[in-house]
Amino acid sequence: MENIIHMDNQMNITPGEHTPAPATPDGIRNIVFDLGGVVIDLCRENAVAALRALGLKEADQMLGLYRQEEPFLGLETGRITAGEFFETIRRSCPGASDTQITEAFNAFLVSLPIERLERLRLLRREGYRVFALSNTNPVMFHSWIARAFRQEGMQVNDYFDGIVASFEELCCKPDPAIFRTVLRRYSLDPAQTLMLDDSEKNCQAARDCGMHAIRVGLTPTDDMLAITHNLLQTAK
Repeated sequence: MENIIHMDNQMNITPGEHTPAPATPDGIRNIVFDLGGVVIDLCRENAVAALRALGLKEADQMLGLYRQEEPFLGLETGRITAGEFFETIRRSCPGASDTQITEAFNAFLVSLPIERLERLRLLRREGYRVFALSNTNPVMFHSWIARAFRQEGMQVNDYFDGIVASFEELCCKPDPAIFRTVLRRYSLDPAQTLMLDDSEKNCQAARDCGMHAIRVGLTPTDDMLAITHNLLQTAK
C-alpha cells in the first residue's frame, strides 16, 4: 500500500487556467502503476480514526506517510501473516473481531473511480503492457481492493499483465530489488517502461533502475488520467 497522498502535491490553479500534464517520454511500451495514491484514492486519517475507535491509541504513529511501522510493516513485507497481524492488533483492542480490524484498516482506502479502470483497459487495447507494483498487504488486497476491481464484473488480474505486491515479494518500495523484480519477471526493457507513483522516493528508485518515472499528483492536470491521456496523445 502506498500511504497517504500528500496534500502539498496539489497545485494552485486559477479558474480557467490550463496547466498541462507532465511530459511523458517517447518509446514507452510498458506502464507500471502504483495502486494506492495513483489508481486508488487514500485517506490515512480515516484509518487512524477507525483504529483508534477500536482501541489502538498508537495508530497515528504506526501508520506513517510513506512507510508503515510494526505490525503494519510486517504485514506489508510479508514477515507476518494476516492472522498474526490480527492477534497483534487485538492486544491493544481486546474483543475486536478480525472483521472489525479489517474494516478499520480498510478505511485507509477511499475510492477507485471507474474511469481509472476504463483507462487501464484502454491502455491495454492500445497495445501497452500494464502492470501494478504496490506496497500493499493481504488484508487490503484480498478484501477492499479485490471488491473495488470487480466494479465492471472482472477481477483485479484482468486489468494487468502482471502484479507485484510487496507482501508476496518480502520487499517494499523504494528498495531497488522490487523494481528489478518487475523488470526481470516480465522481461521489461527499463528504457521502455514508465513507473507512475505518488512518492518521489519511489520514482527516483525506479529511475535508478533505468526506468522512466513520473510522480502522480491529485489534480486533474497531474493525476493518473491526465498523465496517461498525455501518453496516449503522444503515441498518436
